[in-house]
Amino acid sequence: MAARKGFFQAAAELANNPLTDVFVTRRVNTIRLWFGDHLELPDRFSRTSSKGYYLKETKGLSWFKPSATEHISKAFELKSILEEYGYGIEVLKENRIGYIIYEDTHQVVAEPFADTVK
Repeated sequence: MAARKGFFQAAAELANNPLTDVFVTRRVNTIRLWFGDHLELPDRFSRTSSKGYYLKETKGLSWFKPSATEHISKAFELKSILEEYGYGIEVLKENRIGYIIYEDTHQVVAEPFADTVK
C-alpha cells in the first residue's frame, strides 16, 4: 500500500498549481509560512540508523500534540481550503501512535505500531 500524501504536500501542490485562484494561493501560502515559522522540521522520520538510512523510505508519521491548539486550528483551516478544491483530507486521532522518533513542543513523529491507524 502506498503512503498517503500529507496535507502539507497537498497544500504545496494546490499553491503551485497555476489554475488555483491567486487569492487561494496567497491564503494557502500564508498558512504554510506560518507553519514554517511555528513548527520545527523533524530531523528524522525513521528509527533506523543503519548505513544509508536517509535514502530509505521514511516510515514515521507526524502527529500534533493535543496541546498544540493553534497549530491544530491552522491545520483545520488548511484542511477546509484543500477540501474545497477536491482534496480528501482525513483527520486521524490515535492514542497509540507508535515508536517515538522525534518530539518537540508541538508534535511527535512516530513509526506506527502494526495496529496504528495510518
